[in-house]
Amino acid sequence: MTQKISDADAKTFELVRENLFTAVLGDVMDALGLRHQFLPPAIRMQVPGTKIVGRAMPVLEADCASDESANSGAFGLMFEALDSLRPGEIYICTGSSPRYALWGGLMSTKARALGGLGAVVDGFHRDTHEILALGFPVFSNGSYAQDQRVRGRVIDYRCPIEFGNGCRVEPGDLVVGDIDGVVIVPRKHETKVLESALAKVRGEEEVRSMILAGTSTVEIFAKTGIM
Repeated sequence: MTQKISDADAKTFELVRENLFTAVLGDVMDALGLRHQFLPPAIRMQVPGTKIVGRAMPVLEADCASDESANSGAFGLMFEALDSLRPGEIYICTGSSPRYALWGGLMSTKARALGGLGAVVDGFHRDTHEILALGFPVFSNGSYAQDQRVRGRVIDYRCPIEFGNGCRVEPGDLVVGDIDGVVIVPRKHETKVLESALAKVRGEEEVRSMILAGTSTVEIFAKTGIM
């Protein structure tokens, strides 16, 4: 049977895409004591105008020093990890040094064919022209063509991972990326975070009206706690 995004996830993804953004999600998680939820700021949108919302499929990378040129053992578990991607998921990886690309054009093509919604890599991508032509959402540190075949391996996937700034990602967490970065909403806190974020968005609309009406910022913040 062909897999598909569950109805519940489809509704959640649409709600976030249409109403929320990374800044407001980060703000409400700060207030809830979840203060390490943004990925490192070097990880940026590479396809202009894209926004990603999906479930995390975490992948752990590691450096190696191999002279191997044959296919056997190349890339470690990368192909298995990529083949395991399900509709509604985002391939998200960390663990390696910035010496080689972690994502490319053919990987984007495969991920899209499987129903993947994006890729987030703690390092570089390559095949930029191909990725831009596909319009597949990729968030990375930028482009760098050097291959990882003899330099890196995927050593695990669908496992918890942690980025260098302390942001932890577990399988199934909500990943949201836009022009301001990438934020992780832990699945166990998702309902509360989304409810709070929607309320804050409504509050910000009220604040915007107060600003346009000439109310001072001191008075606005005292009344709403938003600015």
